[in-house]
Amino acid sequence: MKKLVAEQPEEYIIVDARERGELVQTGTIPSAVNIPIASSPDSFQIHNEDFEDRFGFERPEKDKILLFFCKAGVRSHAAAKLARDAGWKTAEYPGSWVDWVAKGGDITHSFN
Repeated sequence: MKKLVAEQPEEYIIVDARERGELVQTGTIPSAVNIPIASSPDSFQIHNEDFEDRFGFERPEKDKILLFFCKAGVRSHAAAKLARDAGWKTAEYPGSWVDWVAKGGDITHSFN
């Protein structure tokens, strides 16, 4: 995961599925975008304009691979399924935030 964050390949978008309040408290993985799945389970079904209004960035194109993480993996798994069902390619960071912090990953407090 650290290599992916460092290289930032164009085909991947790292998605933090935690709620915004969690990100405010803990920070997030650099370059990650926040799509909080618990409060916005319809995120992958709404119109592009509504998505941008809600989250402050353009909805990822469907040719991108959405790499999901959350605190421990449960919400990211649910988010990945919702995105897959809506036509996106997905991947999951199984260790999620707990693993990232335990391995000394960089943290940013700047996010969408």
